[in-house]
Amino acid sequence: MGCGRVGSALARTLDSRGHSVAVIDRNQAAFRRLAQEFSGTTITGIGFDRDVLVEAGIESAAAFAAVSSGDNSNVISARVARETFGVPHVVARIYDPGRADVYQRLGIPTVATVKWTADQIVRRLLMEGSEPEYRDPSGRVRIAEVFVSSGWIGHRLTELEQATGSRVAFYTRLGNADLPGPDTVLQEGDMVHLAMHDDAAARTEELLSKPPVENHS
Repeated sequence: MGCGRVGSALARTLDSRGHSVAVIDRNQAAFRRLAQEFSGTTITGIGFDRDVLVEAGIESAAAFAAVSSGDNSNVISARVARETFGVPHVVARIYDPGRADVYQRLGIPTVATVKWTADQIVRRLLMEGSEPEYRDPSGRVRIAEVFVSSGWIGHRLTELEQATGSRVAFYTRLGNADLPGPDTVLQEGDMVHLAMHDDAAARTEELLSKPPVENHS
């Protein structure tokens, strides 16, 4: 639902990958954003109207994305898709990050556009602390890129885990992400993405911002 810049790009991407796509927008002119070779279906109407959703094929849909410009419309249509029609994969675009957190806790996966963008920029500007890349709906666990002191270079990533009680979800080296093995050693320029308890984030950041404590025993 929604054929703005995000919705049209999403529709074109899915269509180019061979998926069957239907796009709903209340403004018929919005469909001009779709490429001429777009082979999907376009439906003019309100995205949370059940008849419109049925016309779009919601009853056999595997996924539904609500990416219009209105938070309320996105949340309502996402809930209708999931709760009324049982669509297994549903996501809603939310502009208000505070509301996004609430809907996440209600079990509605959301993308808070402005907050996500700001977090990405902060993560690149400030080489300290951690901005969550993912937080589970309960708010207990986060995955975040964490600044690691250069004093850890040459140490195994398992040592980071033992020191912090976290888990290395993945690391990025020279622009390529990979899963760590038991002998993976931190190299200069590596970016480390940790899975950790949310309430342990500050302690984890503090531990990794300093060189490791050497055990001479």
